[in-house]
Amino acid sequence: MSNSVNTNIGAYTALASLRTTQNALNVASKQVQTGYRVADAQDDASTFSVAQGIRGNLQAYGAIQASLASGVGIGTVTQAALTNVSNLIGNLQAKITQLADGSISANQRSIYTADFNALTSQVANFISQASYNGTNLLSAGSTAKTFLADTNATVLTITSQSSVDAAFNAFAATANIVATASDAAAGLSSLSTFQQAVATSLGANAAETRTLTLQSGFVNAIVDATTTGLGAIVDADIGKASAVVQAQQVRQQLGIQSLSIANQQPSVLLGLFR
Repeated sequence: MSNSVNTNIGAYTALASLRTTQNALNVASKQVQTGYRVADAQDDASTFSVAQGIRGNLQAYGAIQASLASGVGIGTVTQAALTNVSNLIGNLQAKITQLADGSISANQRSIYTADFNALTSQVANFISQASYNGTNLLSAGSTAKTFLADTNATVLTITSQSSVDAAFNAFAATANIVATASDAAAGLSSLSTFQQAVATSLGANAAETRTLTLQSGFVNAIVDATTTGLGAIVDADIGKASAVVQAQQVRQQLGIQSLSIANQQPSVLLGLFR
Protein backbone atom coordinates (compact mmCIF):
# COMPACT_ATOMS: atom_id res chain seq x y z
CA MET A 1 0.00 0.00 0.00
CA SER A 2 2.19 2.82 -1.33
CA ASN A 3 -0.34 5.63 -0.99
CA SER A 4 -2.69 6.04 1.96
CA VAL A 5 -4.59 8.84 3.59
CA ASN A 6 -4.15 7.10 6.97
CA THR A 7 -0.51 6.00 7.08
CA ASN A 8 2.31 7.69 5.17
CA ILE A 9 5.12 5.14 5.44
CA GLY A 10 7.49 7.27 3.39
CA ALA A 11 7.02 10.25 5.68
CA TYR A 12 7.65 8.12 8.78
CA THR A 13 10.84 6.72 7.26
CA ALA A 14 12.07 10.18 6.26
CA LEU A 15 11.23 11.53 9.73
CA ALA A 16 13.14 8.73 11.47
CA SER A 17 16.16 9.36 9.28
CA LEU A 18 15.94 13.08 9.96
CA ARG A 19 15.86 12.49 13.72
CA THR A 20 18.97 10.27 13.50
CA THR A 21 20.73 12.93 11.49
CA GLN A 22 19.72 15.63 13.99
CA ASN A 23 21.06 13.60 16.92
CA ALA A 24 24.38 13.03 15.17
CA LEU A 25 24.55 16.73 14.31
CA ASN A 26 23.89 17.69 17.94
CA VAL A 27 26.67 15.40 19.17
CA ALA A 28 29.21 16.72 16.66
CA SER A 29 28.21 20.35 17.26
CA LYS A 30 28.63 19.88 21.02
CA GLN A 31 32.12 18.51 20.47
CA VAL A 32 33.06 21.50 18.33
CA GLN A 33 31.58 23.97 20.83
CA THR A 34 33.09 22.43 24.00
CA GLY A 35 36.23 20.81 22.63
CA TYR A 36 35.31 17.65 24.53
CA ARG A 37 34.25 14.26 23.23
CA VAL A 38 32.93 13.61 26.74
CA ALA A 39 31.78 16.93 28.17
CA ASP A 40 29.35 15.57 30.77
CA ALA A 41 27.79 12.38 32.07
CA GLN A 42 25.21 12.35 29.27
CA ASP A 43 27.97 11.82 26.71
CA ASP A 44 29.50 8.81 28.50
CA ALA A 45 28.74 8.29 32.19
CA SER A 46 31.59 5.92 33.02
CA THR A 47 34.25 7.85 31.11
CA PHE A 48 33.07 11.13 32.61
CA SER A 49 33.30 9.62 36.10
CA VAL A 50 36.88 8.48 35.47
CA ALA A 51 37.77 11.90 34.04
CA GLN A 52 36.36 13.66 37.11
CA GLY A 53 38.59 11.54 39.33
CA ILE A 54 41.62 12.50 37.25
CA ARG A 55 40.64 16.17 37.43
CA GLY A 56 40.48 15.88 41.21
CA ASN A 57 44.01 14.46 41.23
CA LEU A 58 45.20 17.34 39.05
CA GLN A 59 43.75 19.85 41.50
CA ALA A 60 45.64 18.14 44.32
CA TYR A 61 48.83 18.24 42.28
CA GLY A 62 48.20 21.94 41.68
CA ALA A 63 48.37 22.53 45.44
CA ILE A 64 51.59 20.52 45.61
CA GLN A 65 53.10 22.52 42.75
CA ALA A 66 52.31 25.77 44.57
CA SER A 67 53.80 24.49 47.82
CA LEU A 68 57.00 23.26 46.18
CA ALA A 69 57.34 26.48 44.19
CA SER A 70 57.18 28.41 47.45
CA GLY A 71 59.85 26.16 48.95
CA VAL A 72 62.13 26.57 45.94
CA GLY A 73 61.64 30.34 46.11
CA ILE A 74 62.59 30.51 49.80
CA GLY A 75 65.59 28.23 49.30
CA THR A 76 66.83 30.13 46.25
CA VAL A 77 66.59 33.53 47.95
CA THR A 78 68.38 32.15 51.02
CA GLN A 79 71.09 30.64 48.82
CA ALA A 80 71.61 33.94 47.00
CA ALA A 81 72.00 35.81 50.29
CA LEU A 82 74.43 33.24 51.69
CA THR A 83 76.50 33.28 48.51
CA ASN A 84 76.80 37.06 48.58
CA VAL A 85 77.70 37.03 52.26
CA SER A 86 80.33 34.37 51.57
CA ASN A 87 81.77 36.50 48.79
CA LEU A 88 82.13 39.47 51.16
CA ILE A 89 83.84 37.48 53.89
CA GLY A 90 87.09 37.45 51.91
CA ASN A 91 86.93 41.24 51.63
CA LEU A 92 86.25 41.54 55.35
CA GLN A 93 89.19 39.30 56.14
CA ALA A 94 91.49 41.42 53.99
CA LYS A 95 90.25 44.62 55.58
CA ILE A 96 90.60 43.34 59.16
CA THR A 97 94.09 42.08 58.36
CA GLN A 98 95.01 45.58 57.24
CA LEU A 99 93.56 46.98 60.46
CA ALA A 100 95.57 44.44 62.51
CA ASP A 101 98.76 46.03 61.20
CA GLY A 102 100.07 48.20 64.00
CA SER A 103 102.32 50.18 61.66
CA ILE A 104 99.54 51.95 59.74
CA SER A 105 98.89 55.62 60.36
CA ALA A 106 95.81 57.02 62.06
CA ASN A 107 94.58 58.35 58.73
CA GLN A 108 94.99 54.96 57.06
CA ARG A 109 93.21 53.28 59.96
CA SER A 110 90.34 55.71 59.54
CA ILE A 111 90.05 54.91 55.83
CA TYR A 112 90.23 51.15 56.40
CA THR A 113 87.70 51.38 59.24
CA ALA A 114 85.17 53.23 57.07
CA ASP A 115 85.58 50.59 54.36
CA PHE A 116 85.23 47.80 56.94
CA ASN A 117 82.07 49.33 58.38
CA ALA A 118 80.57 49.61 54.89
CA LEU A 119 81.26 45.92 54.22
CA THR A 120 79.78 44.93 57.58
CA SER A 121 76.63 46.96 56.85
CA GLN A 122 76.30 45.25 53.49
CA VAL A 123 76.49 41.82 55.12
CA ALA A 124 73.75 42.90 57.54
CA ASN A 125 71.64 44.02 54.57
CA PHE A 126 72.07 40.69 52.77
CA ILE A 127 70.91 38.82 55.87
CA SER A 128 67.93 41.09 56.60
CA GLN A 129 66.78 41.17 52.97
CA ALA A 130 66.89 37.39 52.41
CA SER A 131 63.10 37.23 52.58
CA TYR A 132 60.67 35.44 50.28
CA ASN A 133 56.93 35.82 50.78
CA GLY A 134 57.51 36.99 54.36
CA THR A 135 59.93 34.18 55.29
CA ASN A 136 63.57 34.83 56.14
CA LEU A 137 65.46 31.68 57.12
CA LEU A 138 68.54 33.68 58.10
CA SER A 139 66.87 35.90 60.68
CA ALA A 140 67.02 35.19 64.39
CA GLY A 141 64.06 33.15 65.61
CA SER A 142 63.23 31.69 62.19
CA THR A 143 62.02 28.10 62.12
CA ALA A 144 62.08 25.24 59.62
CA LYS A 145 59.43 25.23 56.88
CA THR A 146 57.75 22.17 55.42
CA PHE A 147 56.29 21.79 51.93
CA LEU A 148 53.99 19.20 50.34
CA ALA A 149 55.84 16.70 48.17
CA ASP A 150 53.09 14.35 46.95
CA THR A 151 49.39 13.47 47.23
CA ASN A 152 50.10 11.32 50.29
CA ALA A 153 50.92 14.48 52.26
CA THR A 154 54.63 13.63 52.42
CA VAL A 155 56.59 16.78 53.24
CA LEU A 156 60.05 18.12 52.48
CA THR A 157 61.75 20.40 54.97
CA ILE A 158 63.97 23.41 54.53
CA THR A 159 65.67 24.24 57.81
CA SER A 160 66.34 27.56 59.47
CA GLN A 161 69.83 29.02 59.04
CA SER A 162 69.51 31.54 61.85
CA SER A 163 72.94 30.45 63.10
CA VAL A 164 74.34 32.75 60.40
CA ASP A 165 72.65 35.77 61.96
CA ALA A 166 73.84 34.76 65.43
CA ALA A 167 77.41 34.27 64.21
CA PHE A 168 77.34 37.59 62.38
CA ASN A 169 76.08 39.45 65.45
CA ALA A 170 78.88 37.89 67.51
CA PHE A 171 81.41 38.92 64.88
CA ALA A 172 80.01 42.45 64.61
CA ALA A 173 80.12 42.87 68.38
CA THR A 174 83.78 41.81 68.48
CA ALA A 175 84.96 43.59 65.36
CA ASN A 176 82.88 46.73 65.76
CA ILE A 177 85.76 48.37 67.58
CA VAL A 178 88.79 48.27 65.30
CA ALA A 179 90.55 51.31 66.68
CA THR A 180 93.65 49.26 67.50
CA ALA A 181 95.59 46.42 65.96
CA SER A 182 94.72 44.12 68.87
CA ASP A 183 91.00 44.77 68.39
CA ALA A 184 91.34 43.86 64.73
CA ALA A 185 93.23 40.67 65.60
CA ALA A 186 90.34 39.63 67.86
CA GLY A 187 87.98 40.35 64.99
CA LEU A 188 89.85 37.87 62.77
CA SER A 189 89.09 35.04 65.19
CA SER A 190 85.42 36.00 65.33
CA LEU A 191 85.30 36.28 61.53
CA SER A 192 86.59 32.71 61.23
CA THR A 193 83.64 31.47 63.32
CA PHE A 194 81.23 33.49 61.18
CA GLN A 195 82.83 32.15 57.98
CA GLN A 196 82.37 28.57 59.17
CA ALA A 197 78.70 29.21 60.00
CA VAL A 198 78.11 30.63 56.52
CA ALA A 199 79.85 27.70 54.82
CA THR A 200 77.82 25.16 56.80
CA SER A 201 74.55 26.95 56.02
CA LEU A 202 75.47 27.24 52.33
CA GLY A 203 75.90 23.49 52.03
CA ALA A 204 72.78 22.58 54.01
CA ASN A 205 70.52 25.06 52.23
CA ALA A 206 71.87 24.10 48.79
CA ALA A 207 71.12 20.42 49.40
CA GLU A 208 67.58 21.10 50.64
CA THR A 209 66.82 23.54 47.83
CA ARG A 210 68.07 21.03 45.27
CA THR A 211 65.75 18.38 46.71
CA LEU A 212 62.79 20.73 46.47
CA THR A 213 63.72 21.69 42.91
CA LEU A 214 64.03 18.07 41.80
CA GLN A 215 60.71 17.14 43.39
CA SER A 216 59.05 20.16 41.81
CA GLY A 217 60.29 19.07 38.38
CA PHE A 218 59.05 15.53 38.99
CA VAL A 219 55.59 16.71 40.04
CA ASN A 220 55.42 18.98 36.98
CA ALA A 221 56.22 15.96 34.78
CA ILE A 222 53.46 13.94 36.48
CA VAL A 223 50.98 16.77 35.93
CA ASP A 224 51.94 17.03 32.25
CA ALA A 225 51.56 13.27 31.73
CA THR A 226 48.26 13.16 33.63
CA THR A 227 46.89 16.09 31.65
CA THR A 228 47.86 14.39 28.41
CA GLY A 229 46.16 11.19 29.55
CA LEU A 230 43.01 13.07 30.50
CA GLY A 231 42.95 14.71 27.09
CA ALA A 232 43.16 11.33 25.39
CA ILE A 233 40.07 10.25 27.32
CA VAL A 234 37.79 13.24 26.92
CA ASP A 235 39.12 15.61 24.25
CA ALA A 236 37.39 15.75 20.90
CA ASP A 237 39.06 15.60 17.50
CA ILE A 238 37.93 19.06 16.43
CA GLY A 239 38.85 18.56 12.78
CA LYS A 240 36.91 15.33 12.58
CA ALA A 241 33.96 16.77 14.52
CA SER A 242 33.83 19.80 12.19
CA ALA A 243 33.75 17.54 9.15
CA VAL A 244 30.94 15.51 10.74
CA VAL A 245 28.97 18.70 11.39
CA GLN A 246 29.18 19.71 7.75
CA ALA A 247 28.22 16.23 6.55
CA GLN A 248 25.27 16.00 8.91
CA GLN A 249 24.06 19.45 7.89
CA VAL A 250 23.93 18.25 4.28
CA ARG A 251 22.10 15.07 5.36
CA GLN A 252 19.70 17.22 7.38
CA GLN A 253 18.81 19.31 4.34
CA LEU A 254 18.32 16.18 2.25
CA GLY A 255 16.19 14.67 5.02
CA ILE A 256 13.97 17.74 5.14
CA GLN A 257 13.50 17.57 1.38
CA SER A 258 12.74 13.83 1.56
CA LEU A 259 10.16 14.44 4.26
CA SER A 260 8.58 17.18 2.20
CA ILE A 261 8.35 14.88 -0.83
CA ALA A 262 6.91 12.05 1.26
CA ASN A 263 4.30 14.36 2.75
CA GLN A 264 3.16 15.30 -0.75
CA GLN A 265 2.48 11.65 -1.79
CA PRO A 266 -1.07 11.38 -0.30
CA SER A 267 -2.13 14.36 -2.37
CA VAL A 268 -1.75 12.11 -5.43
CA LEU A 269 -4.98 10.43 -4.37
CA LEU A 270 -6.84 13.64 -5.08
CA GLY A 271 -6.15 13.11 -8.77
CA LEU A 272 -8.49 10.11 -8.74
CA PHE A 273 -11.43 12.42 -8.12
CA ARG A 274 -10.73 14.89 -10.86
